[in-house]
Amino acid sequence: MKEELINNAEVISFTTPTSKCVYLHDRPMRMEYKYIKNCSLELCSRLTKRGWRRFGEYFSRPICNNCKECLSIKIDANEFKLGRSAKRVYKRCTKEIDEIIIQKPTYCDEHLILHEKYHDHMRIKKNWKNYEITKKSFLELYINGASNFGKEVLYIKDSKVIGIDFIDILDDGISSIYFFYDPDFSYLGLGNFSMYKQFEFAKELNLRWIYIGYYVKDCNSLNYKSKYKPYYILVNEPKLDEAAIWRLHQ
Repeated sequence: MKEELINNAEVISFTTPTSKCVYLHDRPMRMEYKYIKNCSLELCSRLTKRGWRRFGEYFSRPICNNCKECLSIKIDANEFKLGRSAKRVYKRCTKEIDEIIIQKPTYCDEHLILHEKYHDHMRIKKNWKNYEITKKSFLELYINGASNFGKEVLYIKDSKVIGIDFIDILDDGISSIYFFYDPDFSYLGLGNFSMYKQFEFAKELNLRWIYIGYYVKDCNSLNYKSKYKPYYILVNEPKLDEAAIWRLHQ
């Protein structure tokens, strides 16, 4: 482990041993991490622009040998347009959702129960691996490290939270961290709707980009991201003092 001082924040950097890839199961995976206590908006923005993903107080990015399938992707919110099917989803959700609340990330048992219900659904639907999430791990993943830039977006129907979207509001865009929903309302298309709302939030805040993590072509859980166009791909692995090079995908 390596300790360093970045933007007045104490940072502990480390890498994981090689393990089985969670996205492409026939390949090995190795991750680079930075643990940052009291991360600032500036530092979070710099890391996100360079392909790092935040969960709690941990930032990570893949550093796999001989594999570049995990592509950091961002979408131009100013250029994105809703297609016909997207407009139907938007109209349906707008009609059925009573309230949308954006606030500092919070914990309650109901959120944890919703998270587990969603993951039980995805284990059946997409054969997701079973990871036990406790109150402690929920706090570590979604609540800790939010500072003044991390937010949760609550989607409410009939006084019940049916979807939760965790995002970071950065200096040039929104980083989409994680979204989960009540499977009883799958017919609404909440996952898509939450993305459409992020585009709205970005435009309201005069922010250009939506950072949506990694696109992996052959991973069923991640390849949907390519439908949001126009999108840009990070083509280098820059250090914090190096420029990030993003290219429009043609």
